[in-house]
Amino acid sequence: MLKRIIICLCAQLAVCYGHAQDKGSTSGAFLAMNQNTTTKTEFLTKTDSTVRGSGAKPGFLQRLFKKKDTAGIEASTPASAPFAFGDFSWLNGQSRKTSPPLIDSKWFTSDVTFDLNFTHSYNDPIDNTVVGSTALSRNNELQLSFLGFGGDIHVNNVRGRVMMQYGTRSTVVPRNDGSSYKGQYDLQTIYRYISEAYAGYHWDTWHGINLDAGIFMSYIGLFSYNNTENWGYQPSYTSDNTPWFFNGLRLQTFPTDKLKVELWLINGWQSYGTFNHSPGLGFSIYYRPKETVDYVSNFYYGKDDEGAPHRYRFHSDNSYQLRYINRKHGFVTKAAFSITGDIGIENGDGVSPFGSGLKGKADYKPAQNFISGMIYNRLWLGDNQKFAVTVGGGYMHNPGQYLVLAPTGYADTLFQNQTGPGSTFDAWDYSASLDYMPKDNITIKCEFVHRKVNAISPADASAPGSQLTGYFAGHGGVTSPSGYTNTSGPGGAYTYASNGASIAPPLSSWGGWQPDMVNSESRIILALLVRF
Repeated sequence: MLKRIIICLCAQLAVCYGHAQDKGSTSGAFLAMNQNTTTKTEFLTKTDSTVRGSGAKPGFLQRLFKKKDTAGIEASTPASAPFAFGDFSWLNGQSRKTSPPLIDSKWFTSDVTFDLNFTHSYNDPIDNTVVGSTALSRNNELQLSFLGFGGDIHVNNVRGRVMMQYGTRSTVVPRNDGSSYKGQYDLQTIYRYISEAYAGYHWDTWHGINLDAGIFMSYIGLFSYNNTENWGYQPSYTSDNTPWFFNGLRLQTFPTDKLKVELWLINGWQSYGTFNHSPGLGFSIYYRPKETVDYVSNFYYGKDDEGAPHRYRFHSDNSYQLRYINRKHGFVTKAAFSITGDIGIENGDGVSPFGSGLKGKADYKPAQNFISGMIYNRLWLGDNQKFAVTVGGGYMHNPGQYLVLAPTGYADTLFQNQTGPGSTFDAWDYSASLDYMPKDNITIKCEFVHRKVNAISPADASAPGSQLTGYFAGHGGVTSPSGYTNTSGPGGAYTYASNGASIAPPLSSWGGWQPDMVNSESRIILALLVRF
C-alpha cells in the first residue's frame, strides 16, 4: 500500500515540474497587494517602514531572525513584499485587479464582490434545483450567488479580515459540513453569513510572518472561493469537492519574495467544528520563481469521519501554472494553462486506501481514496485583452464517496442510505467559457458545462431502496411530485428543503415517489461578476 502511495505522489510531483521563460514583466508593490496568497495586510506594507524606523524595541522574532550587514549593523532597509517582482494577475484563482480598492486608508482596506448568475440545465428539472455544485443553486432564475463585503483591518502590526457573505452560497456551502450535526447550537446557522473572519499579528521578519486565528480561505483545488478570481465559473470536481474554508490557526511565513510556506492547525476538513478528538493538520507551499510560473502544493491530515474515530485522512493537492504567451499586439496576446492533480486516502475503522482482502471475507476492507485531476487553458484576445476564452475539464475517482457533495432535497436521503465504505463514484466534466472584461473590476461570462457520472454504486446493493439511479437532477427534480415544498402528494406533504442542519424524512413517508436522478447534465451559465 505504501509503495502505491509513494508512486502516486511521485507522479503528481512529476506533473507539477516545469520550466518556462517569458517577457513583459511588470513589477510594483501594489501588484503584490492583489495576490490572493499575499494580500496587503499579510505584509502590512503601510506599516513596515514605520515599525522599522520608529526606534521601537524589536520583538522576539525580529531579534531571532534579524538581518545584519557586513559591518555588523542591523539592516534598516525594509524587505521587499512577497511576489511584488511581477504581475501575477493572470493566474487561475487569483485576483486580476490592478486598480486600487474602493477604500484604502491607513487602517482599513475594503473588499466588495457581487456574483450573480443565470443558469439553464438541459434536463430542465421542474423544481429548478441544481445538484452537485457549490457555485450554482437554481435553474432558470437570476440568482445572487455571492455578495461579499468587508475588508482588511491593519493597525500597526495587528491585523484582521472580515468578509460577510449573502446569497445562495451562504446555504450551498455550509450544508456540506457534517461536523455541525455534532452537539448543539447549529453551527451552520451561526457561521453561514461569514466567509472570512480572522485576526492576528504581523512580524517584519524575512519578507513577512503572519499568525492568524479564525475562519480563512482554503485554496486546495486551485480555484478561489471568489469567482471573480477564476478562469471558469463552475469548478471541476477537484476544486468543487475539496475545502473552501478552514476554521483554526494559520501561520504564514515568507522566507523570500518568491516563496510562501503556510502551516495549519484547524478543526477539520472544511468544518466549523470537529468530528473526533483530533484536530486537522496541514501545510501549503507557494513558489513563484518568476512571473511566468506558479507552483502550489497543499497537504492535509485529519480524522473527519462521523462514527470512525480511528480513521485518518491524508490529502495531497498539487498545481502548476504557466504563462506561455505575453505580448503587446496580436490576436492572442496572452495565454496560460493550469494543471492540478490530487490524491487522497482514508485508512482505519474498516477501510484501507486501495482495498485489502477478499470481498465477503472477514478481513475485507474496501478502498477509500480520492484521485482526481483537472487542466485548463486560457487565451486573452486583442491588444486590450478585454476578451478571454477558457476551455478545460477534469475527472474524479472517489470510492467510499467521502468527498462527494451530497445531493439536495429528498435525494439526500437516498445518498445517505447508499454512501459509505464499499460505494463508488467516478465522474468527469468539461467546460468552455467566454469572458468580456471592459474593466479590471467587472466580468461578463458565458459558459457551457457538461458533467457526467460513469459509475455510482451503493455500499450495500442488497439494501432495499438504497440506490441512487443517478446523481444530477432530472426533469422530475428532487423536491416533490409537483416541484414545490408547500404541496402534498402521495403519502403526505413534501416540506423538506436542504437549507441547513436538518435530515430528510425516511423513504417510508414518501408514498412511493422518488427523486428523478440522472447520470449527466449539460448547462449554460451566464454570470455578472463585479469587484471593488
